[in-house]
Amino acid sequence: MKLPPGTVLDAPAKDYVSIDISSSNKTLDTFDVSSSKEWEKYINSYVKDHQAKIAYGGYLEVRDIYNRSSHFNNTMDEERNIHLGIDLWTASGTAVLAPLEGTVHSFQNNTNYGDYGPTIILEHSIGKITFYTLYGHLSENSIATLQKGKQIQKGAIIGYLGDATVNGDYAPHLHFQIILDIADYKGDYPGVTSKKELNFYQGNCPDPNLLLKLS
Repeated sequence: MKLPPGTVLDAPAKDYVSIDISSSNKTLDTFDVSSSKEWEKYINSYVKDHQAKIAYGGYLEVRDIYNRSSHFNNTMDEERNIHLGIDLWTASGTAVLAPLEGTVHSFQNNTNYGDYGPTIILEHSIGKITFYTLYGHLSENSIATLQKGKQIQKGAIIGYLGDATVNGDYAPHLHFQIILDIADYKGDYPGVTSKKELNFYQGNCPDPNLLLKLS
């Protein structure tokens, strides 16, 4: 499936810088990765040092940040620590734009510690292909008056980034993910997988950069 280029944050390419927050990045050992405030300081410093405004990356990254939350680490199951979307790190309150025309499939406030917080899922069709895009870590106001089935135009504001008090206790960012088959999920879909289930989720959640074309 070929996707046209799109954007989810209204900023030129020069304002973006890639960032690595995988378990192999030893710089992350220098601060408390369980603290959203420490994460925000690190992200802001990184962006400033690179003369950028938005840090992005994370597709299929193996991350240690999920160790802090039982939502990802149920001792009955294999650890979920492989990220399935792209994160775009920037200030809370930043507008999130629809990269494609679509409709509101579902929305929900996922309130588990370390979860998405307020989340919107859009449904899109290109020819005979139907697929979905997920936007996690939004503000509560983003879903306060939203309605299922609402038509969304390409480039329209669909929400705003939330802060740590509502977004699962993270530094402000957008989790953006493509989903081919959403099954019975509504307002939620796994954004992190275990190694055991990676083949399935990698096939069902292709690299969001196919759409965003940030690099």
